[in-house]
Amino acid sequence: MTTPTRDIDESAPRIRGKRELVERLAGGAKPKADWRIGTEHEKFGFIEGSLRPVPYEGAASIRGLLEGLARDYGWAPIIESGHIIGLKKGLASVSLEPGGQFELSGAPLENIHQTCEEISEHLRETRALSKPMNIDFLGLGFSPLWSFDETPMMPKGRYGIMKAYMEKVGRLGRQMMFRSCTVQTNLDFGSEADMVKKLRVSLALQPIATALFANSPFAEGRTNGFLSYRSHVWTDTDPDRSGMLPFAFEQGFGYEQYVDYALDVPMYFVRREGKYIDASGLSFRDFMAGKLPVLPGELPAMDDFDDHLSTIFPEVRLKTFLEMRGADAGSHDMLCALSAFWVGILYDQQALDGAWELVKGFTAAERQALRSAVPMQALAAPIRNTTAQALAIEAVKLAAGGLSRRANLNAKGRDETVFLMELQEIAETGLTQAHSLLEKYHGSWKRDITRAFAETRV
Repeated sequence: MTTPTRDIDESAPRIRGKRELVERLAGGAKPKADWRIGTEHEKFGFIEGSLRPVPYEGAASIRGLLEGLARDYGWAPIIESGHIIGLKKGLASVSLEPGGQFELSGAPLENIHQTCEEISEHLRETRALSKPMNIDFLGLGFSPLWSFDETPMMPKGRYGIMKAYMEKVGRLGRQMMFRSCTVQTNLDFGSEADMVKKLRVSLALQPIATALFANSPFAEGRTNGFLSYRSHVWTDTDPDRSGMLPFAFEQGFGYEQYVDYALDVPMYFVRREGKYIDASGLSFRDFMAGKLPVLPGELPAMDDFDDHLSTIFPEVRLKTFLEMRGADAGSHDMLCALSAFWVGILYDQQALDGAWELVKGFTAAERQALRSAVPMQALAAPIRNTTAQALAIEAVKLAAGGLSRRANLNAKGRDETVFLMELQEIAETGLTQAHSLLEKYHGSWKRDITRAFAETRV
């Protein structure tokens, strides 16, 4: 979750009606020439030797990494209650997930070559600081060894509120917060109609992305029975704020209907004077009426609505851009591949139209059945009279065609399709990163989960 870099302005205009919220989303529409790519990825830090998670404080610590990036590489620190809890440089940021997962939220960039180099630069900077501390990083979708109780909690005010609320609404929400890692890409739209089509295509294909990127078969030192346990965890986190958004496929769907959905999602918090006020379970509709019990008589600013949108976690999230949220974190190449997959499909009209032809006939029940099946079965999951693998093969082909037509070349004259090579192999073979890890676990690793730490460094 990206860390806010400014407090709520007490003098900011207050929201007077739903139309302003609709206009907020509509304001994200951009001409195609201005469409950009933002890639976010998380990773688990661990201490070499002991294989323990990295604490916030200490000689080898999250704080030390953040302070080092600020000192040596020009990142500006973000401070909360005296703690450094994030960094900002231009339009990019570094932030902390609840269990210390280290996240880069990349700047909006023009092509996959740039976003992949941004990831590489971030990893180079981070390694230069982490190596003397004996810290390294794992590229997996779920923590393979540590229990929930062994996982540290980062000093960010929102996480205490979220943790307490998660315990009330789902069995696995705290596991999502503290023990999962994802990679996502953030993409633009050109109009309301373009947003609707992209949202529908990406929701319908999100289980295919989950299957292609499945990379979380371990938990607490053993196999967990899933190929993407991270994805399974989301099925029992909080039904009010996650899922496949079936209403997005209804006739007449647009910005206003998404705003209505968002207003009905219970709140987590409100930020005031550098503090997080617990508003968990309360109504943003009441807030807009000046009836929020924790801030009686006060109306929300637009930053409050933006905060609220950031606490909604469907498979694809609409803000002033679209966020693809279905994939497990993985290797460096797979981090780049996610953006390549979605850019190829969503930023080329021919590919987008082809993808819609693939999925437009699916019912809400079929989309949900596929979503429910892929955490355990990945590309073997059934859909109608075919499989996720068959859909994945076609989707990757569409992405490759879209990237080829974009014709963005690197210094060696290669276009963006170079970033799809691993995905093409996974789609053709049906064998995910998780399959490879499980084969080694049952074979050469002799069921020693600690071998995963050397195998999945990122």
